[in-house]
Amino acid sequence: MISGADRAMEPLLTVESLVKRYTPRGFGGGRGGVTALDGVSFSIAEGSTLAIAGASGSGKSTLALCLACLERPASGQIRLAGRELTTLTETQLRAVRPQMQLVFQDPSSSLNPRLTAFEIVTEPFAAQSRFSASERAARARALFERAGLSFQSATRTAAEFSGGQRQRLAIARALALEPRVLILDEALSGLDASVQAQVANLLLDLQEASRLTFVFITHDLAMASRMADRIAVLDRGRIAETGPMDEVLRQPAHASTRALIAATPQWKAELRQQADT
Repeated sequence: MISGADRAMEPLLTVESLVKRYTPRGFGGGRGGVTALDGVSFSIAEGSTLAIAGASGSGKSTLALCLACLERPASGQIRLAGRELTTLTETQLRAVRPQMQLVFQDPSSSLNPRLTAFEIVTEPFAAQSRFSASERAARARALFERAGLSFQSATRTAAEFSGGQRQRLAIARALALEPRVLILDEALSGLDASVQAQVANLLLDLQEASRLTFVFITHDLAMASRMADRIAVLDRGRIAETGPMDEVLRQPAHASTRALIAATPQWKAELRQQADT
């Protein structure tokens, strides 16, 4: 969490009027296209966490891909430390992508099953042509330790790890190039409750140690309230409401926020208790 002084600082990440459309391929040309993001705007201070919450189909994963510079928006701006990213060439983006890393929901599908854990963690070094073999090995060991993994497991493949360990491995890989922003796309939702808590604690410790900035994308308001101090609720590609976490969850102004709260037992019970008093 960040202090009031931190919130007054210049945002590290700013998104303005972001639009993303998908046009169907094949016959019919551009008819029947889908607007996945429709004028999304928000900003995040360095070292803080913004939760992006929304139901399935609200545009959360499309937003994650745009922020990670893996999808190009139709219009709007994404600025990292004041630098506009949407107009950069592919060559220029290659230098920027290490600063904003994406951690997916399912590490089984995002980790190459043919590689060892060591190769997975050091793959970003090879992709960016960084460091000698000995430096890569030393950095890999440090990344394993930061993610709470034994370096003795480095020769195993991802399939030989548990679900929680695979997500730790994905986090270690995301940290390899020392990003400023981690985009966590439902990164905890596929884990058992006890493992969820462990990985959440790991992320919070990493954030405190390295002043990481998180975009925490989720449909789980209970976990969002633990991880973030601000929230933006996404509904059909638009920001329905945004503000301090407690304020939005205790006094939701939009139907989509109320629906998310109703689907979260912890907050549903709390709201019922408030109504009875």
